[in-house]
Amino acid sequence: MAYVLGFGEIDRTQITSVGGKGANLGELARIDGVEVPDGCCVSTDAFARTVAGAPSIADQIDELSHLEPHDQEAIRVLSAQIRCAIEELPIPEDIAAEIVAAHAELGTEGAYAVRSSATAEDLPTASFAGQQDTYLNVVGAAAIVQHVSRCWASLFTERAVIYRLRNGLGDRAIRMAVVVQRMVFPRAAGILVTADPLTSDRTVVSIDAGFGLGEALVSGLVNADVYQVRDNTIISSTIATKKLAVEAAPSGGTHVQEVAQERRDEPVLTDAEVLRLAQLGRRIEAHFGSPQDIEWCLDGDDIRIVQSRPITTLFPIPVAADDENRVYVSVGHQQMMTDAMKPLGISLWQLTSRAPMRDAGGRLFVDVTKALSSPATRTGLAAALGKSDPLIGDALQAVIDRGFVREVPEEDSAQPPTPLTTRSDIETDPAIVTELIADSEASLATLKHDILAESGPALLDFIHSDIQELRRVLFTPRGLQVITAGMEAAEWLNDRLWEWLGEKNAADALTQSVPGNVTSEMGLALLDVADVIRPHPAVVSYLEQADDNFLNGLAEYPGGPEARAAIEDFLDKYGMRCAGEIDITRPRWSESPSTLVPTILGNIKNFGPGAGRQRFDDGLRDAESQKEQLLKRLRALPDGARKAEETERMIDRVRTFSGYREYPKYGMVSRYFVYKQALLRAAEGLVADGVLRESEDIFYLRFDELREVVSTQRASAELIDARRDEFRAFQALTPPRVLTSDGAALTGTYRRADLPSGALPGMAVSAGTIEGRARVLSDIAQADLAAGDILVTAYTDPSWTPLFVTIKALVTEVGGLMTHGAVIAREYGLPAVVGVEHATELIRDGQRIRVNGTDGYVEILS
Repeated sequence: MAYVLGFGEIDRTQITSVGGKGANLGELARIDGVEVPDGCCVSTDAFARTVAGAPSIADQIDELSHLEPHDQEAIRVLSAQIRCAIEELPIPEDIAAEIVAAHAELGTEGAYAVRSSATAEDLPTASFAGQQDTYLNVVGAAAIVQHVSRCWASLFTERAVIYRLRNGLGDRAIRMAVVVQRMVFPRAAGILVTADPLTSDRTVVSIDAGFGLGEALVSGLVNADVYQVRDNTIISSTIATKKLAVEAAPSGGTHVQEVAQERRDEPVLTDAEVLRLAQLGRRIEAHFGSPQDIEWCLDGDDIRIVQSRPITTLFPIPVAADDENRVYVSVGHQQMMTDAMKPLGISLWQLTSRAPMRDAGGRLFVDVTKALSSPATRTGLAAALGKSDPLIGDALQAVIDRGFVREVPEEDSAQPPTPLTTRSDIETDPAIVTELIADSEASLATLKHDILAESGPALLDFIHSDIQELRRVLFTPRGLQVITAGMEAAEWLNDRLWEWLGEKNAADALTQSVPGNVTSEMGLALLDVADVIRPHPAVVSYLEQADDNFLNGLAEYPGGPEARAAIEDFLDKYGMRCAGEIDITRPRWSESPSTLVPTILGNIKNFGPGAGRQRFDDGLRDAESQKEQLLKRLRALPDGARKAEETERMIDRVRTFSGYREYPKYGMVSRYFVYKQALLRAAEGLVADGVLRESEDIFYLRFDELREVVSTQRASAELIDARRDEFRAFQALTPPRVLTSDGAALTGTYRRADLPSGALPGMAVSAGTIEGRARVLSDIAQADLAAGDILVTAYTDPSWTPLFVTIKALVTEVGGLMTHGAVIAREYGLPAVVGVEHATELIRDGQRIRVNGTDGYVEILS
């Protein structure tokens, strides 16, 4: 077995032998016109054999793999022990001899870089950049052998271990190779990325350059000159003052030295060198087939490439059928669920939606290119979406202003533009809402009955056919009229009462405790569950230790049967809900009821008996009181009788229709859960027949792929494993609000001059101003709220509603005027600001903050 391989023996398929960096260097050396300093790789087999000489290390690595990323002290101690043990291990004589022989073949004169190359490094899904160690200007065979051991040990630096744990990569499965490469002592070096690092625009090459070795830039020691190139033209150049450079030390290693005063403000590169680098970057990108992060050196007039890795932080671009410029708007930002979705969830949503739905990075996007290309709809689209989410509106306007989408004259359009709104000329009649809900419930009951008779391929055909019935119920014109009428009535009230009385967002208080809002009713229903459990201390103590099987153990405690009945009644009506519920693969409350326990316990602690009914009644009284006050003030105005009459009519309209806004999604999720239960039963059969390894393998297949698996009784384990890895990588990505086909990721900007100093801007969605303690949460199952806390989180879909009864204000990073968190906040009378960028990072848990839900900003007070 050869333990050392020359670059000429390596290509990108050999990651398991030489690690990511080594494999990429071997591949780079094969590209015509790309010069790579010569070198070799000490293989992962050499690492494995050396470490096998100390069995205690394997035990320590196993212990390390069971830690959580937040166990930093334990990670620090254990990783340090492993590093020391590896560095002290003697390298087997035959492996050391191969390293020495390879060094002699490369040339004993001169210096070398000794660089780590882990098997989970420089991969398409995780770069691991800078997580392991590199040693420069290493001279002599003995020093190289010593630094190979040090590179091996760096696999277990604290930062590398935490990075792997956060990316779901176990320590036991990762091995280390080491690159030994001839040193280049360049006059300049830097980093080239074949996409704009700020906007993700794939048409731009961005080059950072500094004097001396590239280590100065990688480590952040110096400011870099930055050059940007598009279509072989330099579009910008920023020349920095470069006071320091890293150079090779005569005795080995490197040292920092000052740059001569007269050179500090000189450009590092000429225009010709910038363009040569950009062209070389595009050649390397084309070879690897994806945007690249490239390390380069300028050795005299020659460009040397010392590394290239995929850029893992770029958000992927949806696949399109043509090369036309396209614009995509995030679905997740409108559905309050920006997490990655699994393939089955994505494909089912695409089958459900009527919009041109695309996916990328595990997220869904609507292709709005057609609407932006039409003069009749482009401005209206940006305005309509901007009214719901100003950041989406601003991002779309930036795309329009850029001229990214070619405007098609109206006479050239194949079809008239689709209206952006639905006509709402509908009578204000509560019976309409009652009929819509009855139709949805009857359809769902039929589904539950009929699906039980289906199995095998017929089950998949049945579900595919039933999705048409789901679409009929979900997109019924009458239902869309009701929703639009409620929104228009709220807008009318806000506009007129601001104009006539100077009342901002008056509709917010008027829509408290509206009838028929299934989501707000759910939050109050969980208060009723708490009422049943509260009198039974033994049950409360038992729930404090609950797992997902806790319902079975309740019968052993006084009051347990009543508690179980109350929880099961709640789950019968709402158990299909969960965080991220638009993804059918997410565990539902019925499947994981322990998710609700922290909220139930919080309700027991924070509220007394009857709080659910009292809260609804209080909101109703407040809405009635606000109505009477407004009407009284209106009647005192000129033409006041007419204004009061019109206002009262609109208040009746908004209260009649706005509760229905939450029902279609409830109906859709209810139907999804029926599909899921049937599909999991089918999956269990596939597992029993040896087609799948586990039932949840189906979550990593698209619906059409699952139909094929059920029909053929054959599944690709490799595809499912690849999808799992892909999903894990997608979870680390942050989706943009707007994405273009050239890769530009736009988040939008609040263009406001009315903010207090230091305030965080957002969108006002529920009026009022409140101060209190911020509770920054990422998971409803970890909720530990006290009455009066202010909830700060990334997003709140309907599953978060049970927490709203405890808090007194809401702040989210994602959301709009009619998203679920905003609707429920208004009904519960909670001041709320949504769309606050990076709120969960800028606001610390426990800080005192002020939420201004009337003007749309948050102030950090302490």
